[in-house]
Amino acid sequence: MRTSPILLAALACLPALLRAEGEESPAGGGPAIADSADIQRIEVYSTRTRVHRNILPITLSVVTRSQIENSSESSLLPVLSQHVPGLFVTQKGITGFGVSSGAAGAVNVRGVGGGNQVLMLLDGQPQWAGIFGHALPDMYVASDAERVEVIRGPGSLIYGSNAMGGVVNVITRKPDTDGTQTRARMLFGSYNTQKYLLNNGYRKGRFSSFVSVNHDRTDGYRPDSRFRITNGYANLGYELSDHYRLTGNLTLAGIHSQNPGEEDDPLLDNIMDILRGSAAVALENTHARRDGAVRLFYNWGHHKIDDGYSPGSQPRNDLFRSDDHHFGAMAYQTFRPVRGNRLTAGLDYKNWGGHAWYIYRDGSPRSDLVHRTINETAAYLSVQQEFARMLTLSAGVRYEYNSRFGGVWVPQAGFSFRPTENTTLRGSFSKGFRSPNIREMYMFPPQNPDLQPENMLNYDLTLAQSFLEGRLSAELTAFFIDGRNLIETVRENGRPANRNTGRFINKGIEFDLHYRALRDLSVDANYSYLATSRPLLAAPRHKAFAGATYTPGRFSLNVSLQVVSRLYTRLPSAGQSAALQNNYTLLGARAAYRFGPADRGINLFVKGENLTADRYTINYGFPMPRALVFGGLDFTF
Repeated sequence: MRTSPILLAALACLPALLRAEGEESPAGGGPAIADSADIQRIEVYSTRTRVHRNILPITLSVVTRSQIENSSESSLLPVLSQHVPGLFVTQKGITGFGVSSGAAGAVNVRGVGGGNQVLMLLDGQPQWAGIFGHALPDMYVASDAERVEVIRGPGSLIYGSNAMGGVVNVITRKPDTDGTQTRARMLFGSYNTQKYLLNNGYRKGRFSSFVSVNHDRTDGYRPDSRFRITNGYANLGYELSDHYRLTGNLTLAGIHSQNPGEEDDPLLDNIMDILRGSAAVALENTHARRDGAVRLFYNWGHHKIDDGYSPGSQPRNDLFRSDDHHFGAMAYQTFRPVRGNRLTAGLDYKNWGGHAWYIYRDGSPRSDLVHRTINETAAYLSVQQEFARMLTLSAGVRYEYNSRFGGVWVPQAGFSFRPTENTTLRGSFSKGFRSPNIREMYMFPPQNPDLQPENMLNYDLTLAQSFLEGRLSAELTAFFIDGRNLIETVRENGRPANRNTGRFINKGIEFDLHYRALRDLSVDANYSYLATSRPLLAAPRHKAFAGATYTPGRFSLNVSLQVVSRLYTRLPSAGQSAALQNNYTLLGARAAYRFGPADRGINLFVKGENLTADRYTINYGFPMPRALVFGGLDFTF
């Protein structure tokens, strides 16, 4: 394989970075920058138990609160696409991602993604549409997140189906000190884009709350591409005792979007009105030698979609409607019976499905598309043992029974070897699987009720090293994926049909670097290389990112560069044009000045995206906008 020039440039810069000396900034400097050492020490929750990151045998990325704040983004997905190697997110416009698998917002990890191959979680609660199976990208609001944990590779041992390619767990904000803090934001920019934010955190004694409201809207950079969304989120918590905590959360989102269609095949009045919500309640326990939780959750959605019509033709008579649900219960308990041992047992139950139908403008009786429900029940057990604080071995197995497909066993094993305090070698083997969703089996041509679950085996090896007393950390990961029964849409006798098409091989490397060069200067960089046995959408061969944050006193400056190479926007197909690939480079910058203290003041900022005005496309037929400029105010009081 050819060595990427981006990787060569990054490696060439390493000696200079290593030679840099740390300096102290004057007292009263800017807000603290997340130390790379903090990322290594952080306890992660994506394993459903609190485990220090450096002993985990899985490949995991953590996107911190400071990285999210420095983006001034309202949605989390663009931030993740920059800071997580191997993860790529599709997008069609300035803001908003869409609500169907054929729309934008597909999350892809190591070439595995699309519909429901990467599981999105909100505080460990699964988030996806019951009928369609896809994630809900517009539900994940940056201001609500304390951090995001991303498992790069299967998470099916803990989370079952839909976690075949990876897991994205959004850890929401929860006040940890008594008092009240309120934050508001107003942002204005290109194409009449407006974004508003208001949130409040409160804690007194054993009670805590976090409530937020967000509203985004844009006219879009193409005719008929308007988008607006209003998100609401509330999280309440009460510590029943020193060992038990009761929490509850509620999320609501109202979405109105207009799809202009492909540039050479435009649409009129393709309008979607979506209402989505989720709720959960959990009882958590924490003791000296055990901890766990019981969680009940419910997700729902109502879709009203007009599929639109081509210019010169008549509006469609049919209008799509659907109601979907996804509810369940999860219980787990972790025990530490002996020193260095961690035993976790869990039970899961999920029920998902819904009802879809057409109504007609001419008053004809409605016609049903699908009305189905599927149940899943699972149990899992994992064991982790540490030896001499140098070697950690782990193994686990899950059995999941699906009312449509029967049972499946899911094994996982791994190790973490730490010969020195600053060096870690991790390796893992894991199985991932995904059950076909209701849309693939029963809705719309090319539905196929005979589809079987997808599955894959993932092998990865990671070398992690820290330097300069933890100020510089780097990870290099190699992975190999052997997948079977991939579900694809093929043409048979001139008609589309969903089929299990057989084997696929994905392999590559991922590099991640965090460097706190000075007290006021931090640098983040990552690179991923992906080779696939067949062309895949949303799976670039090369993806690289480099960003720097400089905070001298009240002023802050963020500069970022993202390079994407050999990205398929259209796949080869019989009787159609050849596949299309795209390469692009995006330059972004954000400058801000703070008036008043960090926890009580005003922050004035301006940011630019695609400042070189590069013309690029992520989804075929939807060219992305050129340079975008935004400005706004943050109020904290």
